[in-house]
Amino acid sequence: MQPKYDTQWVQGMLAKLAKSKFRASFTLSVKDRAYARSKGLDTIDRHAHDMLGTRVGAAFPVKDGKQTPYRGHPVFTAQHATGTCCRTCMERWYGIPKGHELTPDEINHLSAVIMAWIERDMREHPVQAASHEAEQLTLL
Repeated sequence: MQPKYDTQWVQGMLAKLAKSKFRASFTLSVKDRAYARSKGLDTIDRHAHDMLGTRVGAAFPVKDGKQTPYRGHPVFTAQHATGTCCRTCMERWYGIPKGHELTPDEINHLSAVIMAWIERDMREHPVQAASHEAEQLTLL
């Protein structure tokens, strides 16, 4: 996993995002939590870096505003929860202007926010709760 970038800044961003009813409405699905636990946080962090770089890192990403699915991977959900899903949201929440290719340092900082959000979600939903929920889903 990448080094934690200014933990105080990351926690401040999470607190700011939590004040948004829309951003605060996101949680990982049982399937996404299980995936994150099975792959490990180092792997999920690499995925976050890759997705930020390839999907929203360009100065003018293809299909900007529609390139990040709402589900299917823990990072996708976390991107919507943290305002790192498109360049409009990045400009609003992080002051990173459109038309500017993300630097490796910016990707590291945004990934740190994504990973802190994922880690918090997983702490708030321990394994035993996730296992019970998964059993309930299989019974349906």
